Amino acid sequence: MPDWSYHSIFRPLLFRMPAKLARNLTLQAMGGLSRLPGGTFVIRTMGHVELRPELQDELAGVRVSCPVGLSGALDPHGTAHQALAQFGIGFIELGPVTVREVRCDAPIERASDQEAIVYPDGYANDGADAVAARLRKGTGHRLPHFVRLRPMPGSSPREALLQQQELLEKLAPYAAGFYIDGLAEGWPPEEAVAYLREVRLLAAAAGRPALLVVPPRLPEGTLRMIAAQLASWSGVVAGEALPAGGRRVCVGGREVLRAQLDLVRELRAAGAHTIIAAGAVSQPQDALELLAAGANGIQLHSGLVYAGPGLPKRVNEAILYERIRETEEPSPPSFWANWGWMSLLGTGMIIGGVLALLVALTTVLLPYDESFLGVTRSVINRWNGHLLHFMSHDRITLAGTMMSIGIFYNQLARHGLRTGSHWSRTALLASCTVGFSSFFLYLGYGYFDPLHAVAAAVLLPMLLLTIRGLKDLPSRKPPGLYNDAVWRRAQWGQCCFVILGAGLAAGGLTIACVGVTTVFVPTDLAFLGVTAEELAAWNERLIPLIAHDRAGFGGALFSLAVAITASALWGVAQGEDWLWRTFLWGGIPGFASGLLVHLHIGYTDFVHLLPVYIALLLYAAGLYLLHPFLVLRADRGLDRAASAEPF
Repeated sequence: MPDWSYHSIFRPLLFRMPAKLARNLTLQAMGGLSRLPGGTFVIRTMGHVELRPELQDELAGVRVSCPVGLSGALDPHGTAHQALAQFGIGFIELGPVTVREVRCDAPIERASDQEAIVYPDGYANDGADAVAARLRKGTGHRLPHFVRLRPMPGSSPREALLQQQELLEKLAPYAAGFYIDGLAEGWPPEEAVAYLREVRLLAAAAGRPALLVVPPRLPEGTLRMIAAQLASWSGVVAGEALPAGGRRVCVGGREVLRAQLDLVRELRAAGAHTIIAAGAVSQPQDALELLAAGANGIQLHSGLVYAGPGLPKRVNEAILYERIRETEEPSPPSFWANWGWMSLLGTGMIIGGVLALLVALTTVLLPYDESFLGVTRSVINRWNGHLLHFMSHDRITLAGTMMSIGIFYNQLARHGLRTGSHWSRTALLASCTVGFSSFFLYLGYGYFDPLHAVAAAVLLPMLLLTIRGLKDLPSRKPPGLYNDAVWRRAQWGQCCFVILGAGLAAGGLTIACVGVTTVFVPTDLAFLGVTAEELAAWNERLIPLIAHDRAGFGGALFSLAVAITASALWGVAQGEDWLWRTFLWGGIPGFASGLLVHLHIGYTDFVHLLPVYIALLLYAAGLYLLHPFLVLRADRGLDRAASAEPF
């Protein structure tokens, strides 16, 4: 459920459901997928989250792959932790956890105007025994857990201390550290401070870091009293919830963010070692502000609901940019080091497509084609005037597809491989693997095409020379920081191109399968005015030649679809104007050849061309919707002028 599908399809549906039902459906779907064979691979592939070494950090002595975590109440039963661990988070909070289960069946509420979530009971959880049993079975991921320990509602400080001792004993084997709660219980400040001092000693005896949970709005007198203790704690967690009456709590939103920013500054000034800000981040700019105020890490909660599952990746990209922006940029590799060979491969595809187009527009058949058939093109034309037109239509569409592939390869090499883009490398290798493998489809009917063989023999070494010495480098382009209207519009454009790529992939596979099986679809035979049996009876080698063209076109179309889909899935980022131009110019040869040749030869059956019309509509809509995000912001640097208004 990446952002492009979340905002265009799922969020409108989920927000029409009761909040708890929507949460359960979402978590169960993601959790169910992650437990299927290959499920986590699918999740990682859709998001393509690659955590750079520069993001590695240490929170209260615990090594994390990035300073972005997941708040516990978002998935209180751990239903989808295995899936959420693939989103680009470095640690997971569990809790709050109390010694016994606290059950609440009241509805969860959305405060959409504030991008907040109101929970009916801030104590609700499965209880220590259930949490320990779940952790004992395994979580399906290797991220560290910070367990938030909370007294049972209505407990006295003495009762709470005994409960915390029991919680520490049960959960210490599974915890990388503990969040110690209690300041929101309403006890007198002196008793609360004394309680916390005792709990800290118990946590130290358990051999785990202990971080104090401080509510976002703590009375100034109480904050002064605990300030003297801060140096003895492993860290502090700036709480994510404001009281909303009774045991109801409001998590996230602009009000919590403002309170957290003030609290983080005060805690940093008071000498806290590690500060984790929980729950108030809805966009990357929020995370940067909290980190600039003094936080060492953040936890996501309501932001994942309102901004979408891509928020951790976007926050990490913003943090990474801030960490590397002042460092020296490495020198780009030379043309002949690796990326230039892929550029040459793309150029070779364009030249091959142009040559194939010239042949298809003139003779249609090459001498070795006529030799294979044992008849000349004039004989074929006299027997059936539509046959050469039909064969030219296959070859012209193949030529256009080859030119589109070449444009994509050139652009991905120059703007992706040259700058160390990991997603570009993955996209190119996947597309090339499909493309070169499809060569074997030419052999399906015993027809060996020497021109294709020569092209493959020339281009394959270029691919092999490309993959040597490739390095992954972080992007140095300013990332998008706000969930503004331009970003939301781009999610729809990205959705159009992902659907377009998936549709072209399905079309390529279908054409390739038809090419190696039945060869023709009913509309083909209607255009030709003959049956497959009549074709075979007239010349038994005619169908194998046509099959070779169809299978080759299907393989090429699938290869192009892989490049388009990967670029749409992983490459859409603020200011990447080269990618917009790649979509634009890379689509023109394929669409132009596919449509114009059908019009030229009179093969205009509406059902046959309907997939092309739909694809063209998606192509145009995607370009229109993506243009402000990819092109208009290319020269603006950080989108400082963008509005930070909520959804």
